[in-house]
Amino acid sequence: MQAHRRALLQIHLCVFLWGFTAIFGRLISLPAFEIVWWRMLLVAACLALVPRVWRALRAMPWQTLAIFGGIGGLLALHWLTFYQSIKLANASVAATCMAIAPAVTALIEPSITRTRFVTRNFVLGVLIVPGVLLVVGGIAAEMRAGFWLGVLSAGLIAVVSSLNKRYLNNEPVLAVTAIEVAAGALLLTVAMPVFAADGFAGLIPNRHDFLLLTVLAVGCTLLPFALSLLALRHLSAFTTQLAVNLEPVYTVLIAAVLLSEVQELTGTFYLGALVMISTVFIHGRWLSR
Repeated sequence: MQAHRRALLQIHLCVFLWGFTAIFGRLISLPAFEIVWWRMLLVAACLALVPRVWRALRAMPWQTLAIFGGIGGLLALHWLTFYQSIKLANASVAATCMAIAPAVTALIEPSITRTRFVTRNFVLGVLIVPGVLLVVGGIAAEMRAGFWLGVLSAGLIAVVSSLNKRYLNNEPVLAVTAIEVAAGALLLTVAMPVFAADGFAGLIPNRHDFLLLTVLAVGCTLLPFALSLLALRHLSAFTTQLAVNLEPVYTVLIAAVLLSEVQELTGTFYLGALVMISTVFIHGRWLSR
């Protein structure tokens, strides 16, 4: 029980830090593709300075490296769709879409992790959907493309979380993090001439953007990502993803202060947020029983 409680605290700290990722997506002037490339590259560069990461990587079989490399590619796609959602809509809408992920996770986790399908988990995941609809209800027509990209991003992170749950086992979390972000950065580098706004010429950020990218990479990516993998050893992918439902609440509140997205904070938003938070606590109470 102590390990489970510690894992819950770790994942909620991760969620709080992740609440800032959408904010950085609005504050950084670079396009979504370049933001994700720098984010993954900087995290990989930081981990490359840790000797035990290299020792762990040398001890891993090629099959394990390939599996986590593939997951890293999916992670890159998740971040790409997430930040493009921010650019097309705003931080509040993009972050709120992440609450759809538990319903997807409840459907796919049993088949990926080879565990029993739990109807209760699916019901709780479905209960989140009305909250999401309430939060994003009434968004402008020009934001709808961003909303659907956010939904796709939620589906991708559900797959990533479930795959990590299956294959993590006792693998060192920093090494796994290094593989996934390095593989994602490599994939984006190969795709850059086609998908980046200005190709390789548009990669260089100004001083302000580079500072924000560094904070995003270290404080909002490296630390919470490694912690979340550590917590995943003691939590199901569904429990982890359900806790992430608090991320939109943090993000919208921060966006209201820093980005003046106060127009999103209507009574409808608070009602939707209440539905989402209540679902988190209901699930926690069922777990304790």
